[in-house]
This record gives sequence, structure tokens and C-alpha cells, in this order.
Amino acid sequence: MNLVRVLPLLVAAVLALAAPALAIPRPGDAAPPFTLTSDVGKTISNATLAGMPVYLNFFATWCGPCRVETPSIVALSKKYAARGLHVVGVDVGENAGKAQGFAHDFNVPYALAIDPDSTTRATYGGGLYFPLHVFIDAKGIVRMYHPGEMSASDIEAAITHILK
Repeated sequence: MNLVRVLPLLVAAVLALAAPALAIPRPGDAAPPFTLTSDVGKTISNATLAGMPVYLNFFATWCGPCRVETPSIVALSKKYAARGLHVVGVDVGENAGKAQGFAHDFNVPYALAIDPDSTTRATYGGGLYFPLHVFIDAKGIVRMYHPGEMSASDIEAAITHILK
């Protein structure tokens, strides 16, 4: 086979297969479907969270910026829980034991889901970013998508937007 003729076809095939993983949900898009298991063995999915405003925080226990943000996320999750906010911390590429240790270290009151093979993060266009923040309103619509660290005031502004 002639490599010059085959290479463009091979590249096109790889890009076509990777396209869904590269899709980034934009504000106004329906949240991509996901089903994960929590650190305590419960199912967490779009279906179990239907009708609720959701803040997905994709993190890793080794991620410095993730660790810096966590106390603010904990405080905001407590502040807005009575208004119906559901925070889900999605621990990417790790196991339930790591997530439980993280929850203990930071007194995390919200659900932690495990994404051991990074599939859900890829569905949400995670790329190389940690942390990754996705704010979804009660109708299941993405209202804000932010790769990288956020300030407490920016997180709070996004939360109040999805609680409207």
C-alpha cells in the first residue's frame, strides 16, 4: 500500500472516532448523558438528578487547583443545598478509596462519583483540564462550562444562575 494515499484516510478515521470525545457542551446545550457510581456504591446519573440544578466538578485528588477550590465548593454546597443545588464531585481516573480519603480530608458533604477510565470527563470535553466545572439547570441544560480553576465568587455566580 502507498502510505501517502492511506495516511490521510487513517487520520480522517481517527478524527471521526475521536470527535464525540472532543465535543464541549456549550451553554444552551442539553447536558450529555452520564451514569457513574458514587464512592459509596450508589448510581448517579442524569436520570437520578432529573429536575434538579446540578454542579458537576471534575477533579483529581492529586490536582493542586482542585484542592485549593474544594473548601469553597464545600461551603457553597452547604449554603445552597436548601435551594435545591446538587453538587457532584467527579473523581477522574481514581478509585473509591481515593475519593473517600479526599472527602474525609475536606469534610465533603456532597456526592462523589467515580470516573475511573475518564469516560464521563471525555464526554464533557474535559481534555487536559483540571478542574472542570459544568453548571446544569433543572431542565438539564448546560448554563456554564469552565475548564480550569474558578474563584469562589465565580462559582457562586454560576450556582445562583442555575438556581433561577
